[in-house]
Amino acid sequence: MSESMRHAALLNRLRYKHLLLIALLDEHRNLHQVARALNMSQPAATRMLREIEATFECRLFERTTRGVQPTRLGEVLIEFAHGALNRLDRCAESLHRHQLGDQGQLVLGAIMGAAPDLVAEAVIEMKRQRPLLQVRLLGETSDQLVELLAQNKIDIAIARYVTALQHNQFDFESLGNETMLAVVRRDHPLADAASLSLATLLEAWPWILQPLESPARQVLEKEFELAGLMSPRDIIECGSIFAALQLVKRSDGVLVMPESVLRDYLEIGLIKALPISVGKTLSPFGILTRKNEALSEPVRHLCAILRDIAGE
Repeated sequence: MSESMRHAALLNRLRYKHLLLIALLDEHRNLHQVARALNMSQPAATRMLREIEATFECRLFERTTRGVQPTRLGEVLIEFAHGALNRLDRCAESLHRHQLGDQGQLVLGAIMGAAPDLVAEAVIEMKRQRPLLQVRLLGETSDQLVELLAQNKIDIAIARYVTALQHNQFDFESLGNETMLAVVRRDHPLADAASLSLATLLEAWPWILQPLESPARQVLEKEFELAGLMSPRDIIECGSIFAALQLVKRSDGVLVMPESVLRDYLEIGLIKALPISVGKTLSPFGILTRKNEALSEPVRHLCAILRDIAGE
């Protein structure tokens, strides 16, 4: 039997309840709780787990006095189970909406820098052309969006690669760049400064930054390193646009965010941009989709709209 045929045979022996058992074991790490959730006895749940392990000819969970813990191979199957169950749930919801006369559902994730301009315009145009399509828009950082995409919780992400190996898992099509700004509240002591050094900002003022896992934050930390400077000691990490803007308005903090997010607040004078360059080496953002997976018709339609807007 060829390797591909063997893989297909293994997957064909997996049933929906097997996937549910694996996902619930990841959540509870306790066979008794999982058995209760599946409305079966604990011995039956144990037999089902042994059946799955026999299918893959390896141990997927280690039994301990505190429950069960996944092995390295178990973690691989857990990721697959969550992804498959999420896709089934999304498919069932989409079919239900079609039965009600809707045009389906599209779940889109976007980084904050792309959302105010490109993504907002694309979604509005999509809804103009397909008013009965339900569009769900999630705003997150790239690392969070990549995880959601891998788990099949979103159809498409407007983001950027987070690690060097993610090109093996996702296809990427560049759409544009983000311009990063450092800003402070309008009555901040530095609001009218004609020139500033990065060293002074790092040493003397608190900072409001995106989470360390985000590409924008990693680029910023790299710039600190290349300048021979220590990271700021006084930091608030914040992934929420609204919360970050409230923090900068009420404190002496220096906030670093994409210009597209800050533009309206700069125009009405609530915040002021500092005369310093940050985030210069941030890589382009673009369309991220799961590799070797056929795109749904709504996703293909949205991609075409995004390309048209980005090319204007």
